[in-house]
Amino acid sequence: ASKAPAASSLAPADPRPAWVRKDQPPTQQFIFEKPSEVERRVPEAGVIDQPGVYELSKVPTGISRIHLIPGFIDSEQADWMFEQLLQDIPWGQRTHVRQDVSFEEPRLTSWYGELPYTYSRITMQPNPNWHPLLTMLKERIEKFTGYTFNSLLCNLYRNEKDSVDWHSDDEPSLGTNPVIASLSFGATRTFEMRKKPSPEENGDYTYVERLKIPLGHGTLLMMEGATQEDWQHRVPKEYHSRDARINLTFRIIYPEPDGVWK
Repeated sequence: ASKAPAASSLAPADPRPAWVRKDQPPTQQFIFEKPSEVERRVPEAGVIDQPGVYELSKVPTGISRIHLIPGFIDSEQADWMFEQLLQDIPWGQRTHVRQDVSFEEPRLTSWYGELPYTYSRITMQPNPNWHPLLTMLKERIEKFTGYTFNSLLCNLYRNEKDSVDWHSDDEPSLGTNPVIASLSFGATRTFEMRKKPSPEENGDYTYVERLKIPLGHGTLLMMEGATQEDWQHRVPKEYHSRDARINLTFRIIYPEPDGVWK
């Protein structure tokens, strides 16, 4: 018997390329879709309320470091010191003028030191007449820390409505990497810190790292290294009633390089 012809020889000629089968599904088209942006969450503020040395950040500008010492002045001593400072320090209220509108700082201040100090475009004149208690506290802090201070900015927060807004203590007269010794008396207030945003953030503080530090009666807080360069701090207003608080910030002031105070 003759052999049947191969099936391929009986099939009609197909004009399509040989590698495309009739039953092959149509070629899929890949459409580029822009990746969805990763959702950014506002980080919760950390809390520092235990004694110790804390490295907040380490960047090319240096290490930002704080040292928290609750009870640096014991409660009994802190009680009479607070009353004496409240009564004896010559407290005053500074007035700011912005765009022809004047307003008073929401706190009282006083300055001690051989040199003037300028911040927020207002100069506090030299005051070499240190109160004996302030001299004693300065010497106690110097012995504990190993630093020598020549100036002091005193702040009185009369109640929960008094505050200080976000800022850094980075005036030229404080020099590079200033050391600030902050001693608190009276009511506990929350000292808040936030890291300055990177250049890519264009000044947006939404997603920066934040800290809350309760500063109680007799507590000493040291700020060192690049803390003023890389972080800001504030004492916000509060919604609940607060008694008076005194904060003493010991500093090292240098003469302006050009001899002109601005």
